[in-house]
Amino acid sequence: MVTIALDVMGGDFAPKPALQAAGALSLAAGSPYFLLVGDERQIAATLDGIPHDSEKIALVHASQTVGMDESPKDALRHKPNASILVAARLVQEGNADVLVSAGNTGAVILACARHFNRLQGVKRCALGAVFPTETRRGLKEDPFSLILDAGLSVEVSAEDLVSFAVLGSAYAHLISKNENPRVALLSNGGEPNKGTAAIKAAHQQLAAMNNINFIGNVEGMDIPLGRADVVVTDGFTGNVVLKMLEGVGLTAQHLTKYAYGKSMWFKAGLYFLKPALQQLKDITDWRQYGGAPVLGFDRLCIKAHGRSQKRAFQNAIKLANKAARAKLVEKIQAELHALHGEAP
Repeated sequence: MVTIALDVMGGDFAPKPALQAAGALSLAAGSPYFLLVGDERQIAATLDGIPHDSEKIALVHASQTVGMDESPKDALRHKPNASILVAARLVQEGNADVLVSAGNTGAVILACARHFNRLQGVKRCALGAVFPTETRRGLKEDPFSLILDAGLSVEVSAEDLVSFAVLGSAYAHLISKNENPRVALLSNGGEPNKGTAAIKAAHQQLAAMNNINFIGNVEGMDIPLGRADVVVTDGFTGNVVLKMLEGVGLTAQHLTKYAYGKSMWFKAGLYFLKPALQQLKDITDWRQYGGAPVLGFDRLCIKAHGRSQKRAFQNAIKLANKAARAKLVEKIQAELHALHGEAP
């Protein structure tokens, strides 16, 4: 049975959504075991009104919490008993297999860096993020692709980008069950000579690798079309792209509400567009996947969206359970060894 250290104090609506998700999943067959980390009194009071299997749940007290708007470094320096630190420590010590948190992203990453080690061959870890794409029969059945880095590294080297490609390819293979995930570099053109010096150098290295299905460069417009299963970039660019994609979905919803209130003609038009609009809403709904991996550490961490409610938390926990069962970290390390021609 997989054991999950769940930071229930992380997120905009903590702790109730995380507890609702853990409670519901604990009642299902084959569910993981939960270590609920946070204020024990508050957890117990909230959990008392939520159906759950008490044999699959244990409470781990953490007297402090990192706020979503706090400085991560300052918060962790002054809050040694913060829930995210306690949860990361449980994973480090082997008491849990995977950490799940919807808390302050910077604090989650720093907690991992403090208690976990980088995998051999990884100079920089990467925050993955899942984004919606068009599905095309025979080419892309999965409605989501992975982008990394999504916010950790502002400046990266060619070696970092190659490492991200290996991490992302292994993740897509194991978790998305994609036998041969297509990996691409995000650039300002599809030609090999486009992009920064790091992108051009990484392009040469990836093109020469046999264990990566590298399809070259893609541009921003290729992302929602689903041309690649794994899109590799630096953290600054990746974060901007993700926020833009999320904004497109929100804009479509706002325009729909505006048009509905204008006239009968608009309402009639929306009636016929309703199936397409619903499809757009569905594929841009981040709650379907709930969380994304922090890749490159020797321990597992799934970062859930800060606005996660029950459904999103459930999907983040399911992803964590799946990654742990698949022995994701061990298999990524094996891929990295193969990349560098080293024995496991």
